[in-house]
Amino acid sequence: MLIDTHTHLYLSDFDADGYGQDAVRRALDAGVGHMIFPNVDLDTVEPMKRLHAAFPQSTSMAMGLHPTEVRESWREDLARVKAEFDSSDTRYVAVGEVGIDLYWDKTFEQQQMQVLEQQMQWAADASLPVIIHCREGLSQVLEVLQAFPEAQGVMHSFGGTPLDVERVRRIVDFYFGINGIVTFKNCSVRDSLPSIGLSRLLLETDAPYLAPVPHRGRRNESAYLVHTAGHIAHSMSLPPETVAAETTANATKLFGL
Repeated sequence: MLIDTHTHLYLSDFDADGYGQDAVRRALDAGVGHMIFPNVDLDTVEPMKRLHAAFPQSTSMAMGLHPTEVRESWREDLARVKAEFDSSDTRYVAVGEVGIDLYWDKTFEQQQMQVLEQQMQWAADASLPVIIHCREGLSQVLEVLQAFPEAQGVMHSFGGTPLDVERVRRIVDFYFGINGIVTFKNCSVRDSLPSIGLSRLLLETDAPYLAPVPHRGRRNESAYLVHTAGHIAHSMSLPPETVAAETTANATKLFGL
């Protein structure tokens, strides 16, 4: 069995697929036995919860405010996300996805760091892991994480160098989520796989984004995780069954599945 530790099958991209239900079924048929849905913004909470309710044994959820959603109203938005996080009728397995994204806009850099710090504190208070989104902001993420050396979590959609792996590990003992980009031609993240090691590796799709070869350029979905897992196994000279077993064990441990 494989576990997709990061997928957004509840987004509107999947409305034509029974609001994500058909995509979940295809993933289950492909051997992806569990999927984790990280929240993005206030508008995605209800679709995410609805899809999870349809497959409560095969899916889990994480709650957080995505860094690209940090705007002028960030205090109010964060308060609403916190209220949902604290709701007594919902179990979240992680705080996420949260982090720093300075790729498109650096206007709210300091606010993103404040929001990340607050959500890291939520995770610490609840003894939950964090799902970190980091794009053009590793130094800022690590600056915040320095205050949480005991934190558990994953660097989602990791595409960094072996040096970046070491920079993270100097501060926190995190896992690294690898998705379809590892299958792209000339992708350098393959060089980081030995530094990460199988014991700290997680599989993810980030669907509907970053579809792996041979589906590159199309809408991604969790069923395609098998291609990423196979490519990683080949790159690390390991049997696919070993990669499946170890990454599933890693995800089960980190997220308390």
